[in-house]
Amino acid sequence: MNAMNKTKVPIPVFLLIGIVAISFSAIFVRWSEAPAAIIAMYRLLMTNVLMLPFLWNYRVEIAKVRWRDWLKTAISGIALGLHFLFWMDSLRFTTVASSTAILTLEPIFVLFGAFLLYGQRTSRHALIAMCVAIAGAVCIGWGDFQFSGIALKGDMLSLLGTLAVALHMLLGKSIREHMSAFVYSFFVFLFAGLVLAVTNVYSGVSFTDYVPKEWGIFLLLAIVPTVFGHYVFNWLLKYMKASSVSMTVLGEPLGASILAYFILGETITTVQLLAGCVLLVGVGMFLRSNEKK
Repeated sequence: MNAMNKTKVPIPVFLLIGIVAISFSAIFVRWSEAPAAIIAMYRLLMTNVLMLPFLWNYRVEIAKVRWRDWLKTAISGIALGLHFLFWMDSLRFTTVASSTAILTLEPIFVLFGAFLLYGQRTSRHALIAMCVAIAGAVCIGWGDFQFSGIALKGDMLSLLGTLAVALHMLLGKSIREHMSAFVYSFFVFLFAGLVLAVTNVYSGVSFTDYVPKEWGIFLLLAIVPTVFGHYVFNWLLKYMKASSVSMTVLGEPLGASILAYFILGETITTVQLLAGCVLLVGVGMFLRSNEKK
């Protein structure tokens, strides 16, 4: 996996791969009937199993990791685990479009946090582009928003998950300055998975009473949106600002909504498609203004 660091493939290719990969996450979760915490736990721990054969190659780096970085990595992992827990659970109560549209608030939280923690400033053009992209993303899910009952509960869970992943992204930017993507990702996934395991023990849910279909979904979640999605974004944190990586994640509402239309039979309107185009234009404008060539 460290070969990715030496690749000459343009950064936008990896951005596209990551966006498409995480767009499948909501689809796989909707297919599963297992508790959200179980889905998230096995998603992460199965990813660790897939990465384990390569871990020995990083033994020298692991031995040199400072305790402060271990602490940051643990907190980042806990935040990621809470993100998966809250967001996956939100899909039980609201639509894919609505839940993923709320995730579009992530860049705002990341941008604000990056200013407070690292003193990073953003140009006026980038801020305007962010507003354009977020407006497009919100419009994708606006028709599905409901401000009462079960749907509201789902939207609030998605918001909590967004706050958690913003913290994870900010910590990741700091750690990735001097830690490889592989080591950071492996232990972040491990800490997140262990937190979810403790949650499942406390809740008293079964760890094994699932049909083969569920185990297949867990594995798909580990391979597609985690390895090809979150791992790729962790790698990009060294080469891009955290706010830029967060902005690219805004492609998920559009990707997830399109996939939900073809796979789950959820509706998608002309307005949502036009909003998706606005979203993509906004993201492109933001990356052009916020990142150096």
